[in-house]
Order: sequence, then C-alpha cells, then structure tokens
Amino acid sequence: MGAVASQEAYFDAGLDVLCDLGYGGLKLAEVCQRLGVTTGSFYHYFSSWSSYTRQLVAHWREGMTVDILEAVRAEPDPRKRIDTLIQAGLTLPHGAEAAIRVWSSIDPLVRTVQAEVDRQRFEAMYESALAILRNERQAKLFAAWAVYLLVGYEQAILPPDTPGLAWIVAQLLDCLDSGRFDSVPDSE
Repeated sequence: MGAVASQEAYFDAGLDVLCDLGYGGLKLAEVCQRLGVTTGSFYHYFSSWSSYTRQLVAHWREGMTVDILEAVRAEPDPRKRIDTLIQAGLTLPHGAEAAIRVWSSIDPLVRTVQAEVDRQRFEAMYESALAILRNERQAKLFAAWAVYLLVGYEQAILPPDTPGLAWIVAQLLDCLDSGRFDSVPDSE
C-alpha cells in the first residue's frame, strides 16, 4: 500500500466494484484494495463513506448520462442522435448500472438520482424520435421501448451478451426506419 490515487480513480474503482461484486460488495476496504491505497488516503479526498457514495452516484450520473446527453444534443440530425444514444447504451458499465438499480431500491437518495437518469435518457430518446416520427405517441413508445430494453438487459440474470443486445437494438432501429411505428395504437 502507500500508493496515491486521484479522486477520479476512487470513483472508477467504485464503479468497477459495483460491476464485479454488486451493491453488496461496495465496501471501503474493497475500493482501497483495488487502488492499492490505505484508508487514510481515502479520507484525504472524502470526509466519510457516505460522502463518497453520494459523490460516486453523482459521478456516475454525470459521466454516464449528463455528459453523453450534452454531446448528443449538439448533433442536429435526430437519427444520428439516436445512433449515438444507442452506441452509448451498448457501452455502459451494465453491471454497475444494475447494482445502482439495486442500491436505489433501498436508498431514497440513490432512487432519486436513478429516476432522474431514467427520465433524462427517456427524454433524449423521445426528443430525437419525435423529430423523426412527428407523432408524440409513437415517439413516447419508441423511447420507452429503448429504455425498457436497456433496463431489462441490465436487470436480467442471464450471461451478458453485448452482440445479442446489439442485434435486438438493430430490430428496434429497423422498426423506426421502416415506418412500422405508424401502426402504434392510441393510448387509452
């Protein structure tokens, strides 16, 4: 031990722990062990474990949602925005995201952040789909389908299959591109 790690390295290690061990494995000793640092080094950056975990969730939200959405919204072509959102979704740390969802089921603050992430991801997909489909109902269903697909993939207790997920997403995009959303029923 005795190594020095940056604050960013602590967040990356926390996300790696969540990915590898789930929410139950997120412990101070595990994070420090992965970084090869002492707990004293940890307290140089964070006043408490609670402070770290709150900042970790905020870091995840910023890096895995806010930063991506800012870049996506700079693209004027809505179909390219959807492609970028899909590519970002395929490369998310799905294990860490699944663990954060578990965490959100027991921690109201994490739940609030998770709900905001879901809403922001939905809205970005909806805005782009609406520009293409020009129908609110169709765009909402397209965006919901994309979010349901991502969340379901992350929550399923099946072996990860990124190529399979990419194929499933291609079917979603084929629906968008072929005009099959025209047959969407009105809401009740």
